[in-house]
Amino acid sequence: MIKLLLVEDDVNLCYIVQAGLQDVIGGYEVITAGNGLEGLHAWEEHKPDIIISDIDMPEMDGFEMVRRIRETDGETPILFASAMTSPKDVKHGYELGVNNYVKKPFVPEEIDAHIHAILKMKEGAKSRSVEGHSRFSHYTLDTVHATLRDDNTGKIRVLTTTEAKILQLLAENKNEVIRREAILSRCWNTEDDFFASRSLDVFVTKLRKLFTDDPDVEIKTARGVGLMLVAK
Repeated sequence: MIKLLLVEDDVNLCYIVQAGLQDVIGGYEVITAGNGLEGLHAWEEHKPDIIISDIDMPEMDGFEMVRRIRETDGETPILFASAMTSPKDVKHGYELGVNNYVKKPFVPEEIDAHIHAILKMKEGAKSRSVEGHSRFSHYTLDTVHATLRDDNTGKIRVLTTTEAKILQLLAENKNEVIRREAILSRCWNTEDDFFASRSLDVFVTKLRKLFTDDPDVEIKTARGVGLMLVAK
């Protein structure tokens, strides 16, 4: 049974979604919270398998909640659910480490489909690496725990699951160009979705910042083709 944290300040919607997911075949253990602050406490206490959160909430909004979670947890999938989401908000959410968006109104069956797709990709990423590690230059990428270790300094950075998947694909094919379509297919299960393509750009920008001061590693763009991890 999947343990799901639902963070939603609309009491009626929260009840409908909770009841609907509990009735889905296989069922869910649904933990609810009425705002971002309660959601943060619930995440710390229950360690859910996945989080679905509204954005605009009292006490603490979804953006701040995700920011705090991603300071130490780069693995737990997080979906934002919102009725009105501007491109700016979408970009901000992906920069913070959200895995996907779903628009309100939605039905439990739709959420169920999103959840299983994300968890399937997450498990697939783990199974592709027997040891769970990818190495390039003086770095070790732990794809199971979504961390990047600088072997020279011992410093460890926490990544999001998506960041780890993208970096893993580039590391497995270092010094070779990987087509954008291949990255989108592996990490988002699509090749031409606008939001997925936009989020890829955001994640790549974040990954590049990890190596800003390192002359041995660079993520390059092959314009019109794809991306390449150049590593000595």
